[in-house]
Amino acid sequence: MTETSQPLDDTASEALEVLHRVFGYASFRGEQRDIIETVVGGGDALVLMPTGGGKSLCYQIPALVRPGVGVVISPLIALMQDQVDALRALGVRAGFLNSTQDYEQRREVEQAFLSGELDLLYLAPERLRVESTTRLLDQGKISLFAIDEAHCVSQWGHDFRPDYLMLSALHERWPDVPRIALTATATEATHREIATRLNLTDAKHFVASFDRPNIQYRIVSKDNPQRQLLDLLRTEHAGDAGIVYCLSRNSVEKTAVFLTQNGIEAVPYHAGLDSRTRAKNQSRFLREDGLVVVATIAFGMGIDKPDVRFVAHLDLPKSVEGYYQETGRAGRDGLPSTAWLAYGLQDVVQQRKMIDTSEGDAAHRRRLGTHLDAMLALCETVQCRREQLLAYFGQKGEPCGNCDTCLIPPESWDGTIPAQKLLSAVYRLQHERNQKFGAGQVIDILLGKTTPKVTQFRHDDLSVFGIGTELKDTEWRGVVRQLLAQGLLAVEGDYGTLLLTEDSAEVLGRRREVMMRREPERALRSSRSSSGGKKKAAVDLSAEATQVFERLRTWRAAVAKEQGIPAYVIFHDATLRQIATDLPGTLAELGKISGVGENKLAKYGEGVLEALAA
Repeated sequence: MTETSQPLDDTASEALEVLHRVFGYASFRGEQRDIIETVVGGGDALVLMPTGGGKSLCYQIPALVRPGVGVVISPLIALMQDQVDALRALGVRAGFLNSTQDYEQRREVEQAFLSGELDLLYLAPERLRVESTTRLLDQGKISLFAIDEAHCVSQWGHDFRPDYLMLSALHERWPDVPRIALTATATEATHREIATRLNLTDAKHFVASFDRPNIQYRIVSKDNPQRQLLDLLRTEHAGDAGIVYCLSRNSVEKTAVFLTQNGIEAVPYHAGLDSRTRAKNQSRFLREDGLVVVATIAFGMGIDKPDVRFVAHLDLPKSVEGYYQETGRAGRDGLPSTAWLAYGLQDVVQQRKMIDTSEGDAAHRRRLGTHLDAMLALCETVQCRREQLLAYFGQKGEPCGNCDTCLIPPESWDGTIPAQKLLSAVYRLQHERNQKFGAGQVIDILLGKTTPKVTQFRHDDLSVFGIGTELKDTEWRGVVRQLLAQGLLAVEGDYGTLLLTEDSAEVLGRRREVMMRREPERALRSSRSSSGGKKKAAVDLSAEATQVFERLRTWRAAVAKEQGIPAYVIFHDATLRQIATDLPGTLAELGKISGVGENKLAKYGEGVLEALAA
């Protein structure tokens, strides 16, 4: 034990007291207690825990229990102000140092650090390259180092940040200060790389289940994806806050305009916007109820907004890690939420093309291809989505009963003969005519369509012309998509022309069967869909409690606007729901509600009681 460590019983009781007094929770969840006791006792920890699992408490509570200031390394410069505001609302003395501050603001925070007037100090990793920052840390008392979003150190992962490679030096310069590295997204390979690069192989490792049971995973075939999205929002998420991810900036802009024109308030977010507009749109999303942000993947890391009710993807994510992290921004409060993805043939063609033209060596392209193959396998599975997701991260699961493949199981069918027909058409074009075409032309040939292009190239003379009339155009596109997903077809060039692969010969030679997924005829609606336009947040409350809940949300919005902070900083929806259900009549009764800590009770208690009395 270090000189600052305490007996475990004392540590546990003090940590529990802080959890209740400051954060307003009665008990720890999962492995939080063991993690906190490890760090408070002076030990290092590596924590893999899903978004919404309570990672931040694992370093915030030790920072409040141990003497000194907890230093949090975070890449999320744009969000540090909100993170600090949320802590200050709890009565925690927090500050940050980053490039957004002027000299006077930085000097004020530095002085507070040196005077011992901070409990937590947030730093961007690049600040540690500045000698004045390391000298500052040398002069103060540090209780711990927390390395948030630790997967950023992994070059195998999807969000590599070179500045994170420097963080191994923390242990060398401050060997007596415990370190805790945390991430919500790590395969077994990424886990090992984080431990090696941050010198945490000897630390205690905590791996929580990556399961997010409150999220319903749904993947649908693209068929006018903007309209599909609009239908989802109107029928299931009217008035809900959510994130829509698109691959390109142009698609982001068009989708935001489309939603706004159809009565859903939406704002764009991508790197092509000026910094002021990006900051304004992000701030609105965090501070307003029911706003939709349409974004590239540049948006969202570290978003603490707890009441994001849906995350929708209009384009295929590049990796399962990226998909898991992005969908994990939904339902941080534990309430029912939706992860919805529209996926089509063009997504596969585009992603394959991007890999072929990407910078880097062959090993890098192979790595990208491996990521994409895993994502395609998730899209095409006939098994439980959640089971497949957990397996990707090295964890076991059982059919969840709450994803699209569980609720409406798709059929698996023998697609060997259609595969042979399509591969044969590609072969005959390439070898008999020395031609290459995309999926559209190949499908027209199989269907026997006499289009101008078919006639121009005399493709109606081919022996495969008209041999595929047993399937519809959309079904043939599904065959092409699944052959690409299984590596039995390849694409090349700007026009997405189809090519055979080494494995194609196995199918053409009748040495390999090809099983395919058939989409269910019925479109899935969430079992939690609301009727009459009611907000999802109020589902499963009585009619009376729903009215109280909405009144509390109105009160919270007014207070948040007055104080210039996000509404969730005051109270989460889950806390307001419990207040609306229990109807506390005194401050003492209100103080027993989960999420109402000492400072929030003193600051907002009377206002809540007045809103209830109204």
